Amino acid sequence: MASEPVLAVEDLSIALPPGGDRALAVEGVSLAIRPGEALCVVGESGSGKSMIANAVMGLLPRPHVRPTAGRILFEGRDLLDLSEAALRELRGRRIGMIFQEPMTALNPIMRIGDQIAEVYQSHMRIGRRECRERVLADLADVGLPDPARLIDSYPFRLSGGQRQRVMIAAALALEPALLIADEPTTALDVTTQAQILKLVRDLQRRRGMALLFITHDFGVVAEVADRVAVMQRGRLVEEGPARDVLDRPSHPYTRQLIAAIPHGRPAERCQAEAPVLLELDRLGKTYPLPKGRTFTALNDVSLMLRKGETLGIVGESGSGKSTIGRCVVGLTQPTSGRVLFEGVDISKLNARGMKPYRGRIQMVFQDPYASLNPRHRIGTAVTTGMVMQGVPRAKARERAAELLALVGLGAEALDRYPHEFSGGQRQRIGIARALAMEPDLLVADEPVSALDVSVQAQVLELFAEVRRKFDLGLLFITHDLRVAAQMCDRVAVMRAGELVEYGEAAEVLHRPRHAYTQALVAAVPKLEAEFA
Repeated sequence: MASEPVLAVEDLSIALPPGGDRALAVEGVSLAIRPGEALCVVGESGSGKSMIANAVMGLLPRPHVRPTAGRILFEGRDLLDLSEAALRELRGRRIGMIFQEPMTALNPIMRIGDQIAEVYQSHMRIGRRECRERVLADLADVGLPDPARLIDSYPFRLSGGQRQRVMIAAALALEPALLIADEPTTALDVTTQAQILKLVRDLQRRRGMALLFITHDFGVVAEVADRVAVMQRGRLVEEGPARDVLDRPSHPYTRQLIAAIPHGRPAERCQAEAPVLLELDRLGKTYPLPKGRTFTALNDVSLMLRKGETLGIVGESGSGKSTIGRCVVGLTQPTSGRVLFEGVDISKLNARGMKPYRGRIQMVFQDPYASLNPRHRIGTAVTTGMVMQGVPRAKARERAAELLALVGLGAEALDRYPHEFSGGQRQRIGIARALAMEPDLLVADEPVSALDVSVQAQVLELFAEVRRKFDLGLLFITHDLRVAAQMCDRVAVMRAGELVEYGEAAEVLHRPRHAYTQALVAAVPKLEAEFA
């Protein structure tokens, strides 16, 4: 390994606009990455880790957010002194970047091949035929199937994992010296995440690149990092070799982040047989496609949930797990089978017949911001359901204040808007809104997948507390087996619309029988010291 760093961040400070919660997004941070080395920068939202990446790429929203001190040396040149034209020449050619959300980073109206070709056309003078051959080779290099077909496809036709591979292909097209990966696996299924992590690490080692990998998950760090830098509120609080930081963290914040990772060890639960609350009887759902074809989202799924129990539905994107949740709450009409709530088939009820059950079956959605009306104050969001059920407004507001206190927010939250809260706080508001109707059944659809690991731990504990306090049934939908193990009494594993394994959480996750479940369990990122 060469002694000279490819990238050296020296005493960097980045200012935030006036009126924020702090003056500096990044304060006096120094980091270095050498050729062939992978440095993981870890921290929660707001820690400043993505600000460092954007500063390296020259993508800070100046003049509102700007560097105020320090240097960023790339191959000996201070990037902060370069013109925009000089930065454009470096971006793509010498510095590549993989963004967190490929669907927003890719142009939806451009074919995949044309988007990768732009990288070559911006930095090289090559003919159309040679450019296409290079793009095909790039797509093959990142493991995409049938590059000749995908090259002319649009982003919406690709899965999330395939879109992320396209982003990696574009970032690596010109074999840069430095690759920056900003939370590239946060929104991906566990098996897709494992594939992307392995792909990035293999390509980085093969090409001898320096890798700056930004994440909030120490499980990912264990898979990728040579060295680790831990950020908290803009400051670097710990740095060192990956195994030293993972095995012997010295800073309390680092220890807190590691402790917050779902442990993935299912407890052996011994519970008395409670009454059956929900039963899915051979549930099926198909969607029509053009030319008389159909798509089967659910095929002959049978499950049971008892009162006071948590049933986990796990599987990758497209497995049908969210379709189950939507069928249960009445947002999707099943094509066949029954949804029995306390013995009544609610899937066959019309709007009037369903009215008595709407308050008793509630849902917490994956994206708490999208599920809250940005124009409505929190008080309105939480009280609307109660008022529609005939509760007087004053009493509904009093009840809303009690629920917000239960989920860790004060009564002052009633008069604020959704944008004034963090992601974790908005998810707490979503839980309070669902509990306002005093439900017997709560459906939680990927409620923590977009949250930082420590916020995720708080919300999971809140779900467990709510279940105990209200003795409700919880249908918990997730792609993270670590979360399922921690939360659930029983687990159902879905694949391509079919139920492939179902049973006690400890049995399914400790001793999986189906090959697909075994693959899911094997793909979970692990801290080696924790699982030794």
